[in-house]
Amino acid sequence: MVKINERAIRKMLKQMKMEEIDADEVIIKTGDKELVIRNPRVSSFEVMGQRAFQIIGDVEERTGISEEDVQLVMEQAGVDRERAEKTLRECGGDIALAIAKLKGID
Repeated sequence: MVKINERAIRKMLKQMKMEEIDADEVIIKTGDKELVIRNPRVSSFEVMGQRAFQIIGDVEERTGISEEDVQLVMEQAGVDRERAEKTLRECGGDIALAIAKLKGID
């Protein structure tokens, strides 16, 4: 069994400037989805001059935009998939707003 030197651990954590962050939700956005972490326990610390984060919690994956929504915007606005998806994301998934924006209707 390994003996843990608590004093050394506290000293190391202090040097790393480790702190807990009070967060309600953490969202990580990628190109095609979002990872939503609910009930997160977030710690931040400094490593080699960079701020690093450790996040523990319940993860939910969301894409936010359905295939049907993308198809409808493509057809109605006469644009390609990439432009339809991008505009839908910019409009928060609002189909009518995305179509109006793509058609230049304000």
